[in-house]
Amino acid sequence: MNAGQVALTFDDGPHQHSTPALLAALTAQRATATFFLCGERVRQHPEQVRALRSAGMQLGNHSYTHPYLTRLEQDAAVDEIARTQEAIRTAAGQSPVLFRPPYGDTDAQLCGTAEQFGLTEVLWTVDTADWAGASAAQIVEAAAAVRPGGVILMHDYGYQSTIEAVPLILRMLADRGLRPGRITPTAGNGHQVTER
Repeated sequence: MNAGQVALTFDDGPHQHSTPALLAALTAQRATATFFLCGERVRQHPEQVRALRSAGMQLGNHSYTHPYLTRLEQDAAVDEIARTQEAIRTAAGQSPVLFRPPYGDTDAQLCGTAEQFGLTEVLWTVDTADWAGASAAQIVEAAAAVRPGGVILMHDYGYQSTIEAVPLILRMLADRGLRPGRITPTAGNGHQVTER
């Protein structure tokens, strides 16, 4: 693992307004990020998925309708993952290899189901709480707790504070000698953050 890398991740997109704004903020700094996408939103905004892919962002599976997957019957959980794989493959031309369960709600059975699709489950080490109404300053402060190799959780769901925080987070990381990297699956359903 490259000790100077961290992963910026965004859940719940694509979103017609925040996805382009987040992408602009990231590409302005030549930064990479991982977007964990919901299948039904991929179907609504395939052009946003293509833009993310074209800009070199990583795409991950975040279920189709964003349910608590461990509360579903097994067949329904499989369907949530499968439909999202297909939606992303159709929009972006390739299937994701990363999976983040909504709410971080997981168990061994769900992890095994994801593995059947060739997916590596990725949670996070730092939750910015942007979903709870945090201000841009609060998001940056939370993100500052990240350690090398860590994974920062944010959301692509129209939150203006998240959009405003991204350039500040990138500056804060650079000041600490850290750079956004890619999440790379490793043996045993693990992952590491590597240089893009």
